Amino acid sequence: MAENTTAEDMDMDAFDGDEDAQKGKFLTFHLANEDYGIEIRFVTEIIGIQKITEVPEMPDYVKGVINLRGKVIPVMDVRRRFRLPPREYDDRTCIIVVDVGSRAVGLVVDKVNEVADISDSQIEPAPRAGSDKAGQYIRGMGKIGDEVKILLDVNRLLFDEELAGLGS
Repeated sequence: MAENTTAEDMDMDAFDGDEDAQKGKFLTFHLANEDYGIEIRFVTEIIGIQKITEVPEMPDYVKGVINLRGKVIPVMDVRRRFRLPPREYDDRTCIIVVDVGSRAVGLVVDKVNEVADISDSQIEPAPRAGSDKAGQYIRGMGKIGDEVKILLDVNRLLFDEELAGLGS
């Protein structure tokens, strides 16, 4: 995926500024053997993998920064964030650019799937894990037919004590 993906390439309503149009819409993506989703209201665009400049003394899951149209944004490898085995980047690897609280961050994922409608009635609470740390990034489990998508809480994924030092 070398080209940037914007509203023209996916569901037009999913990327517009109307919160009602965005309610219940999730950008789904694949990571390792699972499908995940994040609320579309946080997604600004999807870009192909590109040169990432490493920054010293960052957490291991922060790959570095990219220059996106003159704006320097940090890039997080979601596989590393979840302590999954590393994987070589390929032509399906994407960076999902999210904007939370006027801070842009790129999320490296194995591949982007689609924009899916998942209403609140289709979202179950996440199973409780043994530790406080486990599952802290999960908002819930979204049911689409026979499939289950792990829905992430973007705020928790991006903002914790380890990421507090990243600039916007």
